[in-house]
Amino acid sequence: MLMDLFRPDPELNLSPQQVKEKVDQGEKIIFLDVRETWEYEINRLDGAVHIPLGDLSTRYKELSQDSQIIAYCHMGVRSLKATRFLKSCQFKKVMNLAGGIDAWSVHINPAIPRYR
Repeated sequence: MLMDLFRPDPELNLSPQQVKEKVDQGEKIIFLDVRETWEYEINRLDGAVHIPLGDLSTRYKELSQDSQIIAYCHMGVRSLKATRFLKSCQFKKVMNLAGGIDAWSVHINPAIPRYR
């Protein structure tokens, strides 16, 4: 089960470039930041909804199942877990930002600070 968290899943992952295309095309996307508060305070995507992964099981109903949601974390592992959880809760349009906000900073917007 633990290894499933690290296996690539093209059906659940979008590259930063794919996400940027959606944004540029004007698609309405809810960015779901599942990182801890201290991480969220360092950087975030504009307008992101912040629900730490540890709180998601009790707060997921704050999200609309009909919305297009892209979950992200630092490197993409926790957000993939969040994506799988939301899929299990009947969210149909949820995807994971592969590589997380770190990949977004490297490939899309270098103005977003990186951290370890």
